[in-house]
Amino acid sequence: MRRVIIDSDPGIDDAVAIMFALGCGRLDLKAITTVSGNLQADRCSVNARKILELVDARRIPVARGMQAPLVRPYPRDPFSHGDDGLGNLDLPEPAIPEDERFAPDVIVELVSRYSGEISIISLAPLTNIALAVMKDPELPLKVSELIIIGGTYGFGSAGSLRATGDNPTSEWNIYVDPEAARIVFNAGFNLTAIGLDVAMQDSLALGVEHRAVLRSSSKKSARFLRGVVDFVEVRGFRSYCALIDALAVAAAVDSTILTTEKLRVGIETRGELTTGQTVVDRREHFAWTHLPLINVASAIDADRFLDLLIGAIA
Repeated sequence: MRRVIIDSDPGIDDAVAIMFALGCGRLDLKAITTVSGNLQADRCSVNARKILELVDARRIPVARGMQAPLVRPYPRDPFSHGDDGLGNLDLPEPAIPEDERFAPDVIVELVSRYSGEISIISLAPLTNIALAVMKDPELPLKVSELIIIGGTYGFGSAGSLRATGDNPTSEWNIYVDPEAARIVFNAGFNLTAIGLDVAMQDSLALGVEHRAVLRSSSKKSARFLRGVVDFVEVRGFRSYCALIDALAVAAAVDSTILTTEKLRVGIETRGELTTGQTVVDRREHFAWTHLPLINVASAIDADRFLDLLIGAIA
């Protein structure tokens, strides 16, 4: 089984992704770390522990990171995850205690213990991972792979039509802490990025057959996914909004589900209209070769993804 850490900000789609990771039978989840993104890190820690209790996975430690980005205020998320951050499904407050360690320290400790054998799945702003790199600059060499949900890279129109940051050009996870994203992108990780141009495609919406499987399942995780899908659809969004972060888990389970390209990508930190934009340099001549070269998802096998996800959840 592949050893993983999930860095997250639950959030409805983070919650679904955590359930997917626990239910797929192919990942050994060593810890969940929480960061300020969809909600602030303390609330995200509570929600992560709610999910672990719901699916009876109490052994997994949950550690909290900073309450704000590295150098800027915590911004307002234009997309609501509900009053409780979990689709207003009224899950009980968790009895599981929070791990007392600082989230970046947990990342450093686990990566050092399983050097070369552990992957990080990042579903959130990259603050915790940037701090872990500051503490241990050799961290990227010890991580097998860093898979992130973040950015948009120009593969089709979905990334611009459905941008989630609080400006016209950015994606939320990068927008919240672009300085952290710049550190992480430049750190030397074996980095795979899944952007909104892939994650927000219509082909990733739940169809009739998958909905029928969910309805027929008595599992708590299936009931939760039905609830959050109802939550997003009642508000005028499509069901893939509840599934975005699960794409990173799917990539950890089976990397062949993605088609990727090597691209040079920089992070904008100062633009009035573009803070948090992932800028791709595709030029044939005069390209900025100092920009980090990363793996970027250009397509996903939607049917295989949905089969994997619903199989694990339901």
